[in-house]
Amino acid sequence: MMAPEAGDAVKRVLTPDANGRVYCGQGRLVDEFEAEFANTIGLQAGHPPLGVNSCTAAIDLALHLIGVGDGDEVIVSPMTCSATNGCAVLRGASLVWADVDPQTGLMDPASVARMVTKKTAAVIAVDWAGRWCDYENLHAAAGWKVPIIEDAAHCLYIPQAHGDYVAWSFGPIKHLSCGGYGGALLVPEHQYNRAELLRWHGLDRRSSADFRCAQDIGEVGYRYHLTDDQAAVGLANLPMVPGNIQLARAHAALYCRQLRDVKGVHVPPYDEECDYWLHGLIVEQDRDAFAQALATVGIPTSRTHARNDNHTAYRQASLRQDGSLPGTTYFDDHQINIPGGAWLGWEDCRMVLTTVKAVARATAKVVV
Repeated sequence: MMAPEAGDAVKRVLTPDANGRVYCGQGRLVDEFEAEFANTIGLQAGHPPLGVNSCTAAIDLALHLIGVGDGDEVIVSPMTCSATNGCAVLRGASLVWADVDPQTGLMDPASVARMVTKKTAAVIAVDWAGRWCDYENLHAAAGWKVPIIEDAAHCLYIPQAHGDYVAWSFGPIKHLSCGGYGGALLVPEHQYNRAELLRWHGLDRRSSADFRCAQDIGEVGYRYHLTDDQAAVGLANLPMVPGNIQLARAHAALYCRQLRDVKGVHVPPYDEECDYWLHGLIVEQDRDAFAQALATVGIPTSRTHARNDNHTAYRQASLRQDGSLPGTTYFDDHQINIPGGAWLGWEDCRMVLTTVKAVARATAKVVV
């Protein structure tokens, strides 16, 4: 969702001064956005997350900071956006697929424990739908020494126990949008200064006005920075975020209550700390027929992401593993997401519920 003030905020950034000059690169508004974002999600102590231009950039920068490269193994979830795992592939690492919980899609710590080897350089876990992974047990499964990158593209708030690195997305359809794209990366305290340099070619933008020519680049970096026009949109949208997430949670609580005993569908237990960027169901019978029946009465559904290990490019970059991924197979075959975000009214939610119940009954009869 977009705040009414967002357009004016961008206009202020892009309006030339008396000399016809405009500055819309990484500047004062990026600093302000980083501080306000940290305050909004409750990160009061330490350093704020670094604003970057996408969650993909955040994950790639985290992999760089860890030092992932050729010959390394990265344990990943098959259930995510393809961008999550593409970063590791492009760094020359081998993907090792962990299984997920068949009801929530979250990475299974027991599966991770079986995948760890001496070559394991990192774990990338995904907070599917805005529900946190079990980071306490994931850290234990990885032996506490292997760094965990938390892909928080589906959520904003994070618990006390989280990944060593946290990557956020501020894309156009997220709880917090910076307009087109944007993201942030939380890094360990001791790596903050290095990460800040790396997001802008390895240069210190704060040291002098002539930083491009006056500095020696000690480590080659990237053009991963957030810009002031993106930050302006983010700052305009930030005040709406707590209320929107609260409303998404309220819709989820209603769905969980109303669909708890409906035969043919399963709803994961309500989680008051989940951001509910997605409102997911597990359809026990024919998921595709279920989706088609909802579509015929005007209710859109989406799988959102398909399992990555089916893509040729990812299979070629992954290690051969004995056994299957039963949790992933079930979740990918049966999960579906129904409308439930803050943009819905209560009457819309009740209409969705009535239709889902009717379709669940009809689909179950057809299958049986």
